[in-house]
Amino acid sequence: MVQLVLNLVATCVMVGVIWFVQLVHYPLLAIVGMDRAPEIAIEHQRRTAWVVGLPMAVEGVTTLTLLVARPDGVDAWLAWAGAVVLAVVLAATVFLSVPLHERMATDPDATVGRRLVVTNWPRTIGWTLRGVIAGIMLAQAIRHG
Repeated sequence: MVQLVLNLVATCVMVGVIWFVQLVHYPLLAIVGMDRAPEIAIEHQRRTAWVVGLPMAVEGVTTLTLLVARPDGVDAWLAWAGAVVLAVVLAATVFLSVPLHERMATDPDATVGRRLVVTNWPRTIGWTLRGVIAGIMLAQAIRHG
C-alpha cells in the first residue's frame, strides 16, 4: 500500500508541476528575448532539476515496483498502463523537451519557446492521465483491503 501512496503523491506533484510549466512557465519562455534566452534556459534547467528530481525518482521506482509487487485488488492492466504512460512521458522529455532546452541555451531562435509549449502537451496529458491511474489503483487497494 505504501508504494501506491508514494506513487500517487509523486505523480500528483508532477501533475501540478507540468500544468504550471504548460500554462505559465513555457509561455513565458516563448516570449523571452533572444539576448536573455541562453541565461534563462540554463537557470531554468538548474532550478527545475531541484523541483522535479525527487518526485520523478520516486514515481519511477514505485511504478516499477507496482509491476512486480502489485497490492491485492489492484488490476494488473492499470499498473502496466501507468508504466507505459510514464515511458511515453519520459520519452517526450528526453526526445522533445531536453533538446529544445539545450537549443535555447546554446543556439536560441524565436521558435524554440513556442515549440516548447506545443511539444509539452504529451507530457501534460500523460502526467494527468497517470494521476488518474494512480488514484484508481489506490482506491482499488483501499476497497479491497
